Amino acid sequence: MIENQRHSAKHIAREDSLTKQVHERFAQAKKRETKQVRLVQLIILLVFFALWEVAARLKWIDVLLFSYPTKVFKLLWDKLLDGSLLPHVGVTVVETIIGFVLGTLFGTALAVIIWWSPFLSRVLDPYIVVLNSMPKVALGPLFIVGLGPGLLSIIATTLSITVIITTLVVYGSFKEVDQNYVKVVSLFGGTKRKVFQKVILPASFPAIVSTLKVNVGLAWIGVIVGEFLVSQMGLGYLIIYGFQVFNFTLVISTLFVIAIVATFMYQIVSNLEKRLTKHR
Repeated sequence: MIENQRHSAKHIAREDSLTKQVHERFAQAKKRETKQVRLVQLIILLVFFALWEVAARLKWIDVLLFSYPTKVFKLLWDKLLDGSLLPHVGVTVVETIIGFVLGTLFGTALAVIIWWSPFLSRVLDPYIVVLNSMPKVALGPLFIVGLGPGLLSIIATTLSITVIITTLVVYGSFKEVDQNYVKVVSLFGGTKRKVFQKVILPASFPAIVSTLKVNVGLAWIGVIVGEFLVSQMGLGYLIIYGFQVFNFTLVISTLFVIAIVATFMYQIVSNLEKRLTKHR
């Protein structure tokens, strides 16, 4: 009996050791693959900038319209040194964060309300579809007149984009939950609140978290559009100002800054998504 137990313990230990080795090899392979992906991404970016610079120097493209990397980087460096760039970046980032957070919260809350009341869902469905298809830039003048040419108009423009998309995605995830689970909870006397807490919300949590990444891009679109219309500060204002004075290097430089900051914010949200889904 004791010999059998020892043999079984050794067998389990060997299996655990083998499992750990397989997991370590898999993790190392994933790390190597990630490094290769990052390397290829960097090479593509460097090749793009190199070709852009060469094309400008050899007059293959119109330098007045498309500028070139060294000129763009010099302009950005000069604006960093004189302190004129960071205030614009700060204003746009704050507006984007506000629009992102409020859009996610309001959109999720609206999805919950619609799921809670099937009657309300049927009533609001055509209106949500129409609002989603409506060009949000067209709403800008209404926001300006109603809320004034300031921060509120920019936030309203951002919310007009983020709230509807969030509502559609989250509500869609609610409807896709397996109804068998809902029936089981209901059969054991679960109220609608319990069904939502125990079944709907946990099953839809990955979709809700995924909307965070979507809303980062949508919030940037809303803020930049709003700044096009009303702002005297921010990256959207710099783009419009660059067009007005025919300084396309400023326009491209601003777009470059937007790409960097938006990527940074997207990476933060992506890491947050991984942590939230990992702990569930």
